[in-house]
Amino acid sequence: MIAPAAIPRWWRPAALTVYGIALVVWVVEAGMPKDPFVMFAILWLASVAWYAGHPWRQHAQFFKDWWPAFAALVLYMYSRGLSDELIGMPVHWVMPIEVDRWMFGGHLPTEVLQDRLCGDPCQSASDPRWFDLLFTSVYNTHFVLGLGLALVLYLRNRREWISWLTRYVAINVAGLVVYVFYPMAPPWLAAQEGYLDPVARLTGRGWRDIGLGGFHHALAAVGNPVAAMPSLHAGVAMLVTIYAISRLRGRAWRWVLLVYPLTMAFALVYYGEHYVIDAIAGWAVALAVHVGVTVWERRYFARHPVTTRSGSLLSQAAPTAESSESPGSPESPGSPPHPVGGAGTADERVVRRG
Repeated sequence: MIAPAAIPRWWRPAALTVYGIALVVWVVEAGMPKDPFVMFAILWLASVAWYAGHPWRQHAQFFKDWWPAFAALVLYMYSRGLSDELIGMPVHWVMPIEVDRWMFGGHLPTEVLQDRLCGDPCQSASDPRWFDLLFTSVYNTHFVLGLGLALVLYLRNRREWISWLTRYVAINVAGLVVYVFYPMAPPWLAAQEGYLDPVARLTGRGWRDIGLGGFHHALAAVGNPVAAMPSLHAGVAMLVTIYAISRLRGRAWRWVLLVYPLTMAFALVYYGEHYVIDAIAGWAVALAVHVGVTVWERRYFARHPVTTRSGSLLSQAAPTAESSESPGSPESPGSPPHPVGGAGTADERVVRRG
């Protein structure tokens, strides 16, 4: 194995190019990944390509670092079975309907939006409107943005990776707990069971004209149909936004990022995936998670003063050359505990107690 310092610079772009081409071919031939095992294999191979030429023991560190996020996704896949078979909790149908109608003067926002925007008849198979492409694209960012951001930070700034992945795992675990003990049906399912007038599930309609209409069906096949309260789509979108805003201090335009969770919530309600109260609950969980982790981080650094801290989301303090090249190293005395995974990293070696 070539020593890291002697690895040719062209290896990384070459490996990433091969990885990207192979991933596209695999998706075209086999379809979108449908389980967390494949999802994390894709992330791991991206890390292998980034650290092309490094020893395999360093590539294996990925699994130690990422296992909590992997476990959270696996638990989500089986949360429906846990709720039905292990605990026997009944599905809730009426509460969100009553709350949404109370908030909107007797009207259900999903029914109003589909009546005004969907077309007549309103069906998932009908021709998409021009804005459906936007809303479907925003909806599907949920499946790549959280882990995609984590992967970028893992490769570029491990301290921020720890900070973000702690939040990401926390919001997913919080959602899982509620899904197991309070399973609740979304509007499209409530309509199928007769609790509402017909509501179309429009989620995949916006991508049909570009040949990706089946993407949503592939994901829906492995999801939990009664994991509606809180909405993790809304919650993760808000968590990403809050996290970015907190890292972009001094930039007035950072508040424009709130358009993202608002657009996500609108799409969820319009497409019949969630009620408004689900989105509000998701936002509340995101805020609670961010505040809780932030308080924990501040208390930790108050007890363990440091002289240097790693950069922000946009790498205002760029990672060292060593941190960019090495996927992992033993934890340093000044590093915070790792609530979401394995050992510390090379960029943490610059951190020392004051």
